[in-house]
Amino acid sequence: MVETITLYTAKASPYAQRVELALEESGAKYEKFEVDLHNKPEWYAPKVNPTGKVPAIAYGGPPVSPSQPSPESTKLAESLVLLEFVADLFPASHLLPKSPVQRAKARFFIDAVSTKFLPKFLGFVVRGEAEGGEALYNAIEELQALIEGKYALGDEWSSADAAFTPFLARLELSLRKDLGSFKEGEGTKLLGRLKEGTKFEVIWKYFENVTQRESFKKTFDEVRHPVAKLLLLSSRCSLFLAIGLFGLGL
Repeated sequence: MVETITLYTAKASPYAQRVELALEESGAKYEKFEVDLHNKPEWYAPKVNPTGKVPAIAYGGPPVSPSQPSPESTKLAESLVLLEFVADLFPASHLLPKSPVQRAKARFFIDAVSTKFLPKFLGFVVRGEAEGGEALYNAIEELQALIEGKYALGDEWSSADAAFTPFLARLELSLRKDLGSFKEGEGTKLLGRLKEGTKFEVIWKYFENVTQRESFKKTFDEVRHPVAKLLLLSSRCSLFLAIGLFGLGL
């Protein structure tokens, strides 16, 4: 029997959205508490996640207010750990496939997101590295080669898609709005290269498929996303970007 689930999340965080997507796709009943990354509650680190980061889950224990987490509940953190946890809680949701081969492929894809895509994503968008655009272009090409169909593993949505989609969505938004630590104009320039011809048609079709799912629409609102506020700032400071656009490092 599944016990009570409280998710501590933040609108800006792609890591937290990973877990929100998994919970929505599994049909889980859960309570959500939005953590203000600019002004975290004093009780959050000592009572939920010692690192102070999101996402985190309080599982089980008596029914209490999310702002008063019970010491009897189990506290869990780290987005990829939580994706596995949700998949284990709801095996019927097939967040991880039944086939050992497909499960291995899901984990391989997630590892590629972590080791090949994310470092280049952060290098270009958040840190504005000089050769970051070319490195990110190549990383996207590598990830595209692993996509096997409508979704990462074929016709069925899985944890692999939960791991990648929040970052792909924020990348598209950042490049389209030309908002990042890169030089002005470099974002739209890279987006133009990625949309030129048919070389990246697989990943753009994939982007369309994953962002049209109800789980994504429910957990990502571009109009209300912190990027809208950042567009009003003249500064292209990477700290503002990291906190407001991506919820990173907090």
